[in-house]
Amino acid sequence: MNYYIFIIALLASSCRAVPAIVVPGEIWPDDQGRHVNAHGGGILYHDNTYYWFGEHKGERSSSAWVGVTCYSSHDLVSWTSEGVALFVVADTTSDIREGCVLERPKVIYNQKTGKFVMYFHLELFRRGYSAARVGVAVSDRVTGPYTFLYSYRPCAGYWPVNMTEEQRNSTITPGDFPEWWTDEWRKATNDGMFTRRDFEGGQMSRDMTLYVDDDGKAYHIYSSEENLTLHLAELSDDYLSHTGKYIRIAPGGHNEAPAIFKKDGRYFMITSGCTGWAPNAARLHVADNIWGPWTEYPNPCVGEEANLTFRSQGTYILPVVGKKNAFIFMADRWTPRRPIDARYIWLPILFENGLPVLKWYDRWDINEVFR
Repeated sequence: MNYYIFIIALLASSCRAVPAIVVPGEIWPDDQGRHVNAHGGGILYHDNTYYWFGEHKGERSSSAWVGVTCYSSHDLVSWTSEGVALFVVADTTSDIREGCVLERPKVIYNQKTGKFVMYFHLELFRRGYSAARVGVAVSDRVTGPYTFLYSYRPCAGYWPVNMTEEQRNSTITPGDFPEWWTDEWRKATNDGMFTRRDFEGGQMSRDMTLYVDDDGKAYHIYSSEENLTLHLAELSDDYLSHTGKYIRIAPGGHNEAPAIFKKDGRYFMITSGCTGWAPNAARLHVADNIWGPWTEYPNPCVGEEANLTFRSQGTYILPVVGKKNAFIFMADRWTPRRPIDARYIWLPILFENGLPVLKWYDRWDINEVFR
């Protein structure tokens, strides 16, 4: 009898998932023993492998002197360096010349064309954050090299579908206000004052993410209108440009760092406020349709340092393949004085009363939390 009990116990232990331990905030070594250098990143799952793309940070500079790096993994814990997926270049006439600002790269795969498409926030060399452009690159291979195509401001000559005729036709401009943040200025901002200003040349595009829905439609979500309003814009069938269909989300709400996922037919988006490199409280936005309306809910973080999103800022929400309703909130704990040392805060998304909740874990097992 004891023999059979032993065999059953042995079989049960052999079926147990191998631990996949995440330790938020600690050095995360790659296969070469170096801290993963893929900040502000996102993950693409392709052919049974996870690919992590992110910004290469230097010892002293957050500007792009190398480009976008890529790492691969089968368990989301052990990461192999695949090198640089997109290089910045020495050509001083290029939009992605060395020293530009290249942030929050995301890669999606187009089933129809067989191409891997990368989008990123781009600021031109020594222009501060005035350019506010989106960059687009493409590759035949998931790890690259990616070929830079162009950069631009999205949706030039198009109105948001949720902007009223009255708002479109208003003649109020930013020049009418000697001061920002007055009640009158806030109302004008909410009514699309900056959208009208940028109508001809295209809308500002800074912190961003990409999302591919169940039907294969892809969307670019980005902080626009001087970081005051989020835009959600539809991409073309080949994912290489915008169709011109877009909406404004949380006008005047001052959101950045959007990260989006879908559960049970509902869309959830976690964002941050705009406080530079300093952390702040996350925000939650929910919609039953991707085109809205989007409703804002309180900070999804709970517990100690919840008001600082555990001293981090979100960048992507990763669905764990093979596990139902399993999502990981990916965030960065920035270290502007030594950018390369920025740490990764990965936490499981839990649900309470139908809404996502983020709690701090000193360490956690992906296979244990998401059984």
